[in-house]
Amino acid sequence: MSFISTGVEYGLHCLLYLTAPTPNAPAPGVRDLADLQGVPAEYLAKVFTKLSKAGLVVATEGARGGFALARPADEISFLDVVRAIDGDKALFECREIRDRCAVFNSEAPAWATRGVCSIHAIMLAAEKRMRDELASHSLQELAMQVAAKVPSSFSLQIANWLEERTLNRRGDHDAHHLENQS
Repeated sequence: MSFISTGVEYGLHCLLYLTAPTPNAPAPGVRDLADLQGVPAEYLAKVFTKLSKAGLVVATEGARGGFALARPADEISFLDVVRAIDGDKALFECREIRDRCAVFNSEAPAWATRGVCSIHAIMLAAEKRMRDELASHSLQELAMQVAAKVPSSFSLQIANWLEERTLNRRGDHDAHHLENQS
Protein backbone atom coordinates (compact mmCIF):
# COMPACT_ATOMS: atom_id res chain seq x y z
CA MET A 1 0.00 0.00 0.00
CA SER A 2 1.39 3.38 -0.90
CA PHE A 3 1.08 6.42 1.28
CA ILE A 4 0.39 8.74 -1.66
CA SER A 5 -2.44 7.63 -3.93
CA THR A 6 -2.48 7.10 -7.67
CA GLY A 7 -4.89 10.04 -7.80
CA VAL A 8 -2.03 12.34 -6.81
CA GLU A 9 0.06 11.01 -9.69
CA TYR A 10 -2.83 11.51 -12.13
CA GLY A 11 -3.49 14.96 -10.71
CA LEU A 12 0.14 16.07 -11.03
CA HIS A 13 0.33 14.86 -14.63
CA CYS A 14 -2.86 16.76 -15.46
CA LEU A 15 -1.76 19.91 -13.65
CA LEU A 16 1.47 19.77 -15.61
CA TYR A 17 -0.56 20.29 -18.82
CA LEU A 18 -2.26 23.30 -17.22
CA THR A 19 1.02 24.85 -16.06
CA ALA A 20 2.04 26.45 -19.35
CA PRO A 21 -0.96 26.43 -21.66
CA THR A 22 -0.32 27.16 -25.31
CA PRO A 23 -1.75 30.58 -26.24
CA ASN A 24 -5.10 30.36 -28.05
CA ALA A 25 -5.35 26.63 -27.34
CA PRO A 26 -8.61 25.47 -25.78
CA ALA A 27 -8.55 24.87 -22.04
CA PRO A 28 -8.55 21.10 -21.56
CA GLY A 29 -11.51 19.51 -19.85
CA VAL A 30 -11.42 16.43 -17.64
CA ARG A 31 -12.34 14.11 -20.51
CA ASP A 32 -9.57 15.62 -22.67
CA LEU A 33 -6.99 15.18 -19.93
CA ALA A 34 -8.22 11.67 -19.19
CA ASP A 35 -8.06 10.62 -22.84
CA LEU A 36 -4.69 12.31 -23.30
CA GLN A 37 -3.18 10.16 -20.55
CA GLY A 38 -5.28 7.00 -20.69
CA VAL A 39 -6.93 7.67 -17.35
CA PRO A 40 -10.58 6.83 -16.62
CA ALA A 41 -12.57 10.08 -17.02
CA GLU A 42 -14.90 9.30 -14.11
CA TYR A 43 -11.98 8.83 -11.76
CA LEU A 44 -10.23 11.96 -12.99
CA ALA A 45 -13.45 13.96 -12.52
CA LYS A 46 -13.32 13.06 -8.81
CA VAL A 47 -9.67 14.17 -8.67
CA PHE A 48 -10.55 17.50 -10.30
CA THR A 49 -13.44 18.02 -7.89
CA LYS A 50 -10.93 17.77 -5.04
CA LEU A 51 -8.43 20.05 -6.83
CA SER A 52 -11.17 22.61 -7.41
CA LYS A 53 -12.39 22.50 -3.79
CA ALA A 54 -8.79 23.06 -2.67
CA GLY A 55 -8.54 26.16 -4.88
CA LEU A 56 -5.87 24.71 -7.17
CA VAL A 57 -7.90 24.72 -10.42
CA VAL A 58 -10.83 26.69 -11.76
CA ALA A 59 -13.30 25.84 -14.49
CA THR A 60 -13.17 28.16 -17.47
CA GLU A 61 -16.32 29.33 -19.20
CA GLY A 62 -17.54 29.14 -22.77
CA ALA A 63 -17.49 26.74 -25.70
CA ARG A 64 -13.76 26.25 -25.26
CA GLY A 65 -14.10 25.90 -21.50
CA GLY A 66 -12.12 23.46 -19.45
CA PHE A 67 -9.76 23.89 -16.52
CA ALA A 68 -6.99 26.31 -15.65
CA LEU A 69 -4.72 26.71 -12.66
CA ALA A 70 -6.32 28.86 -9.97
CA ARG A 71 -2.99 30.48 -9.08
CA PRO A 72 0.49 30.64 -10.59
CA ALA A 73 2.31 27.31 -10.92
CA ASP A 74 5.15 28.50 -8.72
CA GLU A 75 2.63 28.94 -5.88
CA ILE A 76 1.30 25.37 -6.05
CA SER A 77 3.46 22.82 -4.26
CA PHE A 78 3.42 19.06 -4.47
CA LEU A 79 2.22 19.10 -0.86
CA ASP A 80 -0.76 21.26 -1.90
CA VAL A 81 -1.71 18.62 -4.48
CA VAL A 82 -1.22 15.71 -2.06
CA ARG A 83 -3.39 17.41 0.58
CA ALA A 84 -6.06 18.33 -1.97
CA ILE A 85 -6.41 14.79 -3.29
CA ASP A 86 -5.48 12.54 -0.36
CA GLY A 87 -6.25 14.82 2.55
CA ASP A 88 -3.90 15.54 5.41
CA LYS A 89 -3.58 11.99 6.70
CA ALA A 90 -0.77 10.98 9.02
CA LEU A 91 2.04 8.78 7.77
CA PHE A 92 1.91 6.65 10.93
CA GLU A 93 -0.71 6.07 13.59
CA CYS A 94 0.78 5.07 16.94
CA ARG A 95 -1.24 2.31 18.64
CA GLU A 96 0.45 2.89 22.04
CA ILE A 97 1.53 -0.74 22.14
CA ARG A 98 4.15 0.16 24.74
CA ASP A 99 1.53 0.26 27.54
CA ARG A 100 0.23 -3.25 26.76
CA CYS A 101 3.41 -5.24 27.47
CA ALA A 102 2.46 -8.56 29.09
CA VAL A 103 4.93 -8.16 31.97
CA PHE A 104 3.13 -5.00 33.13
CA ASN A 105 0.01 -6.99 34.11
CA SER A 106 -2.36 -4.36 32.66
CA GLU A 107 -0.72 -1.49 34.59
CA ALA A 108 2.18 0.04 32.68
CA PRO A 109 4.65 1.98 34.85
CA ALA A 110 4.99 5.71 34.22
CA TRP A 111 8.48 5.30 32.74
CA ALA A 112 7.07 3.04 30.00
CA THR A 113 4.48 5.54 28.77
CA ARG A 114 6.12 8.88 29.58
CA GLY A 115 6.44 11.27 26.63
CA VAL A 116 6.02 10.51 22.98
CA CYS A 117 6.60 6.90 22.01
CA SER A 118 10.15 6.61 20.64
CA ILE A 119 8.90 4.81 17.54
CA HIS A 120 6.23 7.46 16.98
CA ALA A 121 8.83 10.22 17.41
CA ILE A 122 10.91 8.79 14.55
CA MET A 123 7.82 8.41 12.38
CA LEU A 124 6.81 12.02 13.11
CA ALA A 125 10.28 13.22 12.11
CA ALA A 126 10.11 11.18 8.88
CA GLU A 127 6.67 12.60 8.08
CA LYS A 128 7.89 16.16 8.68
CA ARG A 129 10.84 15.63 6.33
CA MET A 130 8.57 14.16 3.67
CA ARG A 131 6.09 17.04 3.93
CA ASP A 132 8.92 19.60 3.89
CA GLU A 133 10.31 17.96 0.73
CA LEU A 134 6.90 17.93 -0.98
CA ALA A 135 6.35 21.57 0.02
CA SER A 136 9.70 22.57 -1.46
CA HIS A 137 8.76 21.54 -5.03
CA SER A 138 6.30 23.50 -7.17
CA LEU A 139 4.40 22.74 -10.35
CA GLN A 140 6.54 25.37 -12.05
CA GLU A 141 9.70 23.49 -11.07
CA LEU A 142 8.15 20.26 -12.41
CA ALA A 143 7.20 21.97 -15.67
CA MET A 144 10.74 23.27 -16.11
CA GLN A 145 12.21 19.79 -15.51
CA VAL A 146 9.82 18.23 -18.03
CA ALA A 147 10.40 21.01 -20.58
CA ALA A 148 14.12 20.29 -20.43
CA LYS A 149 13.41 16.66 -21.46
CA VAL A 150 10.73 16.93 -24.15
CA PRO A 151 11.16 18.23 -27.70
CA SER A 152 10.00 21.82 -28.16
CA SER A 153 7.33 20.59 -30.60
CA PHE A 154 5.56 18.56 -27.90
CA SER A 155 3.52 21.46 -26.51
CA LEU A 156 2.39 22.26 -30.06
CA GLN A 157 1.38 18.63 -30.55
CA ILE A 158 -0.71 18.78 -27.37
CA ALA A 159 -2.31 22.09 -28.42
CA ASN A 160 -3.17 20.68 -31.86
CA TRP A 161 -4.61 17.53 -30.31
CA LEU A 162 -6.81 19.58 -27.96
CA GLU A 163 -7.91 21.91 -30.78
CA GLU A 164 -8.86 18.95 -32.99
CA ARG A 165 -10.94 17.47 -30.16
CA THR A 166 -12.68 20.81 -29.62
CA LEU A 167 -13.46 21.12 -33.33
CA ASN A 168 -14.74 17.53 -33.46
CA ARG A 169 -17.00 18.16 -30.46
CA ARG A 170 -18.28 21.36 -32.02
CA GLY A 171 -18.86 19.50 -35.31
CA ASP A 172 -20.72 16.72 -33.50
CA HIS A 173 -22.80 19.34 -31.65
CA ASP A 174 -23.59 21.23 -34.89
CA ALA A 175 -24.56 18.00 -36.70
CA HIS A 176 -26.80 17.00 -33.77
CA HIS A 177 -28.36 20.48 -33.79
CA LEU A 178 -29.07 20.25 -37.56
CA GLU A 179 -30.62 16.79 -37.14
CA ASN A 180 -32.98 18.13 -34.49
CA GLN A 181 -34.07 21.00 -36.75
CA SER A 182 -35.06 18.66 -39.61
